[in-house]
Parts: sequence; C-alpha cells; structure tokens
Amino acid sequence: MEMKVLGCALLFPLQIFFCLLRAIVRFFTRQKRRDLGTDVVLITGGGRGIGRHLAKEFAKQGARKVILWGRTEKCLKETCEEISMTGTECHYFVCDVGNREEVYQQAKKLREKVGDVTILVNNAAVVHGKSLMDSDDDALLKTQHINTLGQFWTTKAFLPRMLELCNGHVVCINSILSLSSIPGAIDYCTSKASSYAFMESLTLGLLDCPGVGCTTVLPFHTDTEMFQGMRVRFPKLFPPLNPEMVAERTVDAVRTNTAFVALPWTMHFLVILKSLLPQSALEEIHKFSGSYTCMNTFKGRT
Repeated sequence: MEMKVLGCALLFPLQIFFCLLRAIVRFFTRQKRRDLGTDVVLITGGGRGIGRHLAKEFAKQGARKVILWGRTEKCLKETCEEISMTGTECHYFVCDVGNREEVYQQAKKLREKVGDVTILVNNAAVVHGKSLMDSDDDALLKTQHINTLGQFWTTKAFLPRMLELCNGHVVCINSILSLSSIPGAIDYCTSKASSYAFMESLTLGLLDCPGVGCTTVLPFHTDTEMFQGMRVRFPKLFPPLNPEMVAERTVDAVRTNTAFVALPWTMHFLVILKSLLPQSALEEIHKFSGSYTCMNTFKGRT
C-alpha cells in the first residue's frame, strides 16, 4: 500500500506537467469543434442582451433548434422571429427561472413540444445596482432567485436526460465580478460568486460522465442595457465588451468543450493579483481604475 502511495506521489508532478503542456498545445492549435447540427439549445434570458446574440450565434453555427426562455414575451417573440428568418427552427416560452415550479412545468411542456435539450445556456440575470443598506429586501431576493437558484432548477430539469443520452452541455454566462466584486452591486456580485461555485462543483462532478460537459464564461463589463450608465475611469483602456464577441466566444467554447473562459483574457491577471497582493493594494487598484465608484452612475434595467 505504501509503495502504491509513493508511486502516485511520484507520478503526480508528471501529470501536472502533462496537463500544462496539453493546455499550451491546445492554446496554439486549432481544436476539433462540436457539430451542432443535432443539438437543441435552450437559452434563458434569450430575448435580449447577450442572450439574444447567443441565440443568433448558435443558429449561425448550425444548431438544429433554438429555444428561448424569458420573462418578457415581446422581446422573446421578436428574437424568435429573427432567428426563424435565418432558417433555424426557433421556439419561445415565457418562464421566470427564479420560480422553481414554473421552470419544471415549462421544461415538461418544452420536452413535449420540441424534444430533449442537449445544450442548456443559463444566461438569465438581473442586477439591482445599489448598496446593501439602500437595497429593498424583495429586490435582493429576486437577484438571488434568478441569478443563482434559477440555475439549480434549470439544471435539475434538463441534466438527467443529458446523462441518460450521454450527450449534453451546461453553460453559465457568469461575470468577472464573481471573482472580483465592486461596491454598488452587492446583490449581483454575491449571486455571481454563488453561481461560479455552483458551476465549479458541477464541472468537477461531471468529469466521469461521458458526453456531458460544462462551460463557464466570465466576461468583463459588456455593452448591454443591463449595466447602462456604469462608468470606469479609463474607458479607452478598459472598454466594455461587444455582446456579439461574447456570444461568439461562448459558442466556440461550447464547441471545443472549454470549461472556463475569462473575457478578455487579461482578466486572468486580475485573479493572479488578488492571490498575491495585500488587501490595501487591491483597494488602491479599485480606486485608481474607477471600479470603486463605477456604479454611482448606474441606470441599467433590473
């Protein structure tokens, strides 16, 4: 037994080195991409913002069917019609992912009408945009129900069938704020940190499940109406991301089975700095970059 443990200990550094080498090779070479021709894609919050661009990108890349969930029928209908005009079959269902029973009911209707979902994109999110003491209790609960618990309900509704089919992918459109919070968005940052932990645990839990994978996307501030009015100190240096680019990178990450994607890639340095610098230095970075006050001009939707 001791020899076996010793052997594993000696092999461990080689395994880590091999993983690093494989990651470097993967970064510099073109990867085999998943054919979406047989996939049924469900996108929560699919009527507008990043969700709308995701629907268009999945359709562009050949998804068999695109399904939209959201709370506003007008936006869902408009996006659905736009997707249908491209020749891709598209359906929409009005569904509040923060409502557990509604999620399960609509999931049943979806399966009966459209079929099995093979790619689930948890994109729906809201932000209250206020400090803790200025936040309404119901608004705080709403953020947690939609941004965090909604992923529990949708994943529980569709993952079992993916596991049966040995074919599926769970996607989370998260935020870099899950790893580096800012003042004035305490509800959003908390919910996204919880969401990140959910996806990290789920990704590890599915390692031994053939054909089923996960992708978590961590974008910087994206140019959508959700965070309208948010201002950083150096917009030329830290411009908001284009939602079309976020959608393109997300779909490509799904097709290459990439587990975690930070956008832009320079956000990896932020994570490293948080691990190395003292809190006082991180506070100065927040003040210098303007992230300390960036939500003071927030006018986005909730």
